[in-house]
Amino acid sequence: MKYGHFDDQKREYVITRPDTPLPWINYLGTEHYFGIISNTAGGYSFYQDARLRRLTRYRYNNIPMDSNGRYLYIKDGDTVWNPMWKPMRVPLDKYECRHGLGYTKITGEKNGLEVSVLYFVPIGARNEVWHVEVKNNSNDKKNIRMWSFVEWCLWEAYDDMTNFQRNYSTGQVEIEDGAIFHITEYRERRNHYGYFACSEKVSGYDSSRDAFVGLHYGLDAPRAVVEGECKNSIAYGWLPIGAHQIDIELKPGESKKINFILGYAENPPEEKYLPDGKIRKDEFLTIKKKYLMSENVEKSFEELKSYWDKLLSVYHAETANEHVNRMVNVWNQYQCMVTFNMSRSASLYESGIGRGMGYRDSNQDVLGFVHMIPERARQRILDIASTQLSDGTCYHQYQPLTKKGNADIGGGFNDDPLWLILSTSAYIRETGDTTILDEKIGYADKPDSDATLMDHLHLSLNYTLNNRGPHGLPLIGHADWNDCLNLNCFSTTPGESFQLAGHIENDRIAESVMIAGLFCRACEEMAGILNFIGKNDEADDYKNKAADMRNVIYEHGWDGEWFLRAYDSYGEKVGSKENKEGKIFIESQGWSILGGAGLENGYALKALDSVKKYLATPNGIILQQPAYSTYYPHLGEISSYPPGYKENAGIFTHNNTWIQIAETIVGRGDRAFEYYLSICPSKKEEQIDIYRSEPYVYSQMTAGKDAPTYGEAKNSWLTGTAAWSFVSVSQYILGIRPDFDGLVVDPCIPSEWKELRVQRKFRNAVYNITIKNPSGINKGVQKIILDGKEIRGNKLPVLNDGIEHEALVVLER
Repeated sequence: MKYGHFDDQKREYVITRPDTPLPWINYLGTEHYFGIISNTAGGYSFYQDARLRRLTRYRYNNIPMDSNGRYLYIKDGDTVWNPMWKPMRVPLDKYECRHGLGYTKITGEKNGLEVSVLYFVPIGARNEVWHVEVKNNSNDKKNIRMWSFVEWCLWEAYDDMTNFQRNYSTGQVEIEDGAIFHITEYRERRNHYGYFACSEKVSGYDSSRDAFVGLHYGLDAPRAVVEGECKNSIAYGWLPIGAHQIDIELKPGESKKINFILGYAENPPEEKYLPDGKIRKDEFLTIKKKYLMSENVEKSFEELKSYWDKLLSVYHAETANEHVNRMVNVWNQYQCMVTFNMSRSASLYESGIGRGMGYRDSNQDVLGFVHMIPERARQRILDIASTQLSDGTCYHQYQPLTKKGNADIGGGFNDDPLWLILSTSAYIRETGDTTILDEKIGYADKPDSDATLMDHLHLSLNYTLNNRGPHGLPLIGHADWNDCLNLNCFSTTPGESFQLAGHIENDRIAESVMIAGLFCRACEEMAGILNFIGKNDEADDYKNKAADMRNVIYEHGWDGEWFLRAYDSYGEKVGSKENKEGKIFIESQGWSILGGAGLENGYALKALDSVKKYLATPNGIILQQPAYSTYYPHLGEISSYPPGYKENAGIFTHNNTWIQIAETIVGRGDRAFEYYLSICPSKKEEQIDIYRSEPYVYSQMTAGKDAPTYGEAKNSWLTGTAAWSFVSVSQYILGIRPDFDGLVVDPCIPSEWKELRVQRKFRNAVYNITIKNPSGINKGVQKIILDGKEIRGNKLPVLNDGIEHEALVVLER
């Protein structure tokens, strides 16, 4: 079945059937105010933190799926319908949803009446705009009635969906000139409020859900819409909503523009009220004056598009493959920006309630967006570092509103500290800015400490060195990158956290080969930083530590054909030919090679050949094989999933990218690209009824070959796959990689590619790079001609002159 197509020129995905296999969503917002919106206008909005500042309510895991959102109801004669198809699901004569970069436009037509809604968040704003255009395409005059609808969340999203004995008594609103103000708890402990307003004079309104929807009705047939009239209700306690009723008369061919604004505002605590007892609305009145005028709305929308033009102009590639061009130039970078804003906290699959910003997640996300917004990457790195404790451990997550570590999730994920070195290195390689190393940020348990970011980096590496097991490999703690490989946490009680419950007393046995490889890579990155700032002796020390750890990997982490995954709390091997199930894992193959292991002794090639033999499928590389067929408490959550799903032999797209990079390191461009395409969302249009998820962004996982639904994707959008896939394709396959003192040019491409071009903005210069491959090889730069002169090596120097430069790169054996 075909549900839509890419409009590459407009950088949009166009959905032409509303009944997509899953809700296909987009994100609104770029900085502080955000929203999730599906192709049928489902979703929710929040300010900064999806848990602590939720504006609108959403019902997860509901029937039908994707319930509640930003709805319009249209009554045209006896026909009542939604231009976004849901929630009424009345068949439309025409339907189209265009998901663009930070905006979504949905158009529905019924009986000659066309209604389009453009949803977006203006740059710098903390409100969203619904820009509505109603057009009469019929030959008759139309008198229509329109209703808008949102349902307010009572701010703290978890409390909102659990604490009904309180929340059924706290809802409060104010109504003023047709605007509906959500002021729940404003009287007591809050100084913020929500608002929902319309540019047209309203003929009615409702702020009570019982009045508008009806206690025994649903959103597919709200009582006010069915009866044709709002009740002008004021919500006291119970369930506050926002609904405007508007009457419109249109002659044949006539159109009308209407604007709605939905947003968040704050007042200083000492200036919450006006003398008459009403809330101060200064911020709202400013927003109203600006965004209820179509001229200003359209100007703001153009500013949003220009914003994305600028972001995407930093890196642009032209290759022989349409999927690469589409993903690397637009959708992959766009998803990287969304993961920067959200980490793993708010999607249709992460509710915004159970998770905050991940420590390891956010560090990895920096790798994918640092080239677009380096100044915000700098601040993100400092925010992340501040959640590290003085003993080297880290809070595994932190809340975006408070920037404080989430104690409920805790720490003890022993890979966490090392990711800070990778993100810091990526930032300095991109910008050359070493002042970040001197920033004083303290520790989560000692915020007044004079510790600098450089202190954090040393502490992170020393934490790994000081926490090694019987074989000299790093201790795994509660888990490493694979949160579901819990070798120290034995859970046999339903509902317990696999990562935290049942922690064994002797937790200094279980070791991770994956962390060992990551440590080697982190040492090399740290050495690069230290060499760049002239501390060569310290750099050499870390290089020696990496070499020592590689020797440990060779002695205790090699299984004959591949790298072991770990040792469990009994000292037994995990990911070995000695195991009955889970003989080979993907993570340790990728990270051992990324850490430099196996390149000089042939182990790397053997390990990658084993990946191809045992793990690779047309839909991506499986996490481990064979799948676990029974639950093993000493392995943790990984064996709790049915075979073929998630970490139990699912295709976890995140770690596929590490194998892609590893293949380029050993020079096998054809295989690296084969793996790249196997998980490429754009290519999944060919099997969309199996894949089901959005074909324009990566999903966290795809069901593996052991699953009955092999090839089905789940958990789209918020995944480390986005950042790592961009790193893989842009820096290793296409091969343009920022370094401390220039741009490395080292492509590893399919042999059939004869030419490609990359434009890269780097430190106040533009490099137009043409790569020619006359002999059809995978890898090997023979010469580079920069501005007409041949240069030595394969690194373009930092020119920093504000102009464009031409580089010709020739590959040859």
